[in-house]
Amino acid sequence: MSYSLTTLWFDRARYLPGVLAVGFSALLIALQFGLLIGLFSITSLPIDHSHADIWVGAPFVQSVDLGRPVRENYLARVQANPEVEKCEHYVQGFAYWTNPNGANGLCMVVGSRLFPDSMGKIAELSPDLAEKLTEPGSVVVDESDMDRLGIKGVGDSAEVNQAHVRVVGLTKGIKSLAGPYLFCSISTSQHLLRLTSEQFTYALGKCKDPQGAMTVVNRLTEQGGISAFTADDFSLKSRMHWLIKTKAGIALGYAALLGLLVGAVVTSQTLYAATAASMKEFAVLRAMGIPRWRLASLVMAQATWVGVIGVIFSIPAVHGLAALAEYAGGNVVLPIWLQVGACVVTLVMAVGSGVVALRSLRQVEPAMLLR
Repeated sequence: MSYSLTTLWFDRARYLPGVLAVGFSALLIALQFGLLIGLFSITSLPIDHSHADIWVGAPFVQSVDLGRPVRENYLARVQANPEVEKCEHYVQGFAYWTNPNGANGLCMVVGSRLFPDSMGKIAELSPDLAEKLTEPGSVVVDESDMDRLGIKGVGDSAEVNQAHVRVVGLTKGIKSLAGPYLFCSISTSQHLLRLTSEQFTYALGKCKDPQGAMTVVNRLTEQGGISAFTADDFSLKSRMHWLIKTKAGIALGYAALLGLLVGAVVTSQTLYAATAASMKEFAVLRAMGIPRWRLASLVMAQATWVGVIGVIFSIPAVHGLAALAEYAGGNVVLPIWLQVGACVVTLVMAVGSGVVALRSLRQVEPAMLLR
């Protein structure tokens, strides 16, 4: 290992392209999939930022934003389970926003109970904002969506499905994918979405023991006629639906794979060229009685170190570019398993490139020194 590091440092200009290729591959994989995870985590935001254990909606619901109106008996079916501690209504649906200038756009109306212990109310709705939403026709939007909605701030008015609304507060960090979120009370959301007072979109349940949520979901599913999910399962289902529907995952995954292939080709050619350029040095080692397998282990050690150094350089670059994307309005999520996975994949690629470079050692013989 020490000898391989010494040769890398001595011929650092020769091995630098390989290090950069490995680092670029790790960077691209982590950022592409981090962007993908961050993008589609937005679709499940109403679930992830609420406190319900169980979500029950109309049959064949594919995503939280695609729920259909249901009636009071759904809430009764959830409440009939002994594991359930409390239930409440929840309303969500697409609507059309018309700003003061007359421009139209799609928005997502989200209505929930506004009590401090409400399950559907997102954590970002402070008690002060919840109090303001008790006023009919009042909504809260995220500050990042003001330009999309064509408003300047709190106090501005607009129309949603031709019903008058007034912005009474702003949240921070609640970004949207298809349309800006409008948070409001149950009654306001029913009015905006033209539902009756007996209609809602989901019945939410809170279990005495969160571990009992799956038991309730299985029981409700067996009864049929509804869609029942635990919060975690519904969150994953919503994200996967948009991932498959939009094909964005295929595009980003293809780009990451292309970056990996480019890195593999550059790294393998760099190591092959470096090995070929050191043929006389290897011939000297062979003349000294060093077995060929030791030479192969040297090449593999060099490939491993190229991979390790490239990955080390990529880690701060990934976090720096992710922070830059966040500042620009993007949403890059970098869980530890993604970072470890990107490092492992690129290290395997670097080691594989070392295996490809071994083919140049077949020609190493002491007789080369006599030519």
